[in-house]
Amino acid sequence: METKERTFTGVKVSGFAALTVMILVVAALCFCVPIGLGLKLPVWILPVSATLGGLMVPLTIVGLTVIEPNEARVVVFFGKYVGTLTDNGFFWINPFNERKKITLRARNLDLPPIKVNDKAGNPVMIGAVMVWKVKDTYKAMFNIDTSSTTSSASATKNSLYAAADPSVKLSKLMQNYENFVNIQGDAALRRIAGMYAYDSHEGASDTITLRSDDGEVSRKLEEEINSRLSIAGIEVVEARINYLAYASEIAGVMLRRQQADAIISAREKIVEGAVSMVQLALDKLEKDNVITLDEDKKAAMISNLLVVLCSDEAAQPVLNTGTLHH
Repeated sequence: METKERTFTGVKVSGFAALTVMILVVAALCFCVPIGLGLKLPVWILPVSATLGGLMVPLTIVGLTVIEPNEARVVVFFGKYVGTLTDNGFFWINPFNERKKITLRARNLDLPPIKVNDKAGNPVMIGAVMVWKVKDTYKAMFNIDTSSTTSSASATKNSLYAAADPSVKLSKLMQNYENFVNIQGDAALRRIAGMYAYDSHEGASDTITLRSDDGEVSRKLEEEINSRLSIAGIEVVEARINYLAYASEIAGVMLRRQQADAIISAREKIVEGAVSMVQLALDKLEKDNVITLDEDKKAAMISNLLVVLCSDEAAQPVLNTGTLHH
């Protein structure tokens, strides 16, 4: 979707210059009124001058605006979008232009853990954290309804304090954006969680899972959320999974399964090491001509060594005090 955002190119002067001109005009009017009375000018000149001077003060004040770093003003002239003002400083523009305040600063959002099914169908609890900001002011201001997620009580409170504290409007606006991002992020997280398994139980180390993510899952999550938020002109700078666990109803079973996998893996290592040690012992005895063993004695020796090496507990030897064959 192409953007309609553009830079404001209308009349824009320094706010300090506008204030100086206003003060000078008001001072001149105050100075000229008694002079005009002394010169006996036509009666309509003084009221007209006073009216013009009185109108200049509110028009000048209404047209003043302050823009801080990473803030913008979306300028609308009688319902028509005329541009976005992003220059920082103190300015005066046409007072008939409506200036909608919007922040471009990055914000954090913590998506609480939700229950979803992974690719294998196992219920898991998954949560994410993201950093987002407004990228396109036109889309953010006009493509989504920023009033639909605000309760009537909050709207009443904001309307009471809007004139005294402009930050209330800004907080309300950004809260509505945050609600929009929260809902779309939740939907994206559900979709990504269904694309990967929680963990690999078949020993396939090259399989990407939610638990062994090397960056691909986070990248897919960012792409999915950005595709959903592009209509609102919002960009996700970073998104990653910060909570991952099996759901409570299968957590115990999966824990025992993981323990069994760990035990099997450990046993494989133990048996592999024991076989190599037995082979080393037989080769050493044969090489040094310590003793000549027939096949039956070799089998008995191998059996005894494997029992000793693979046993979970210390072996209890039985000493043979008789002959070699008894």
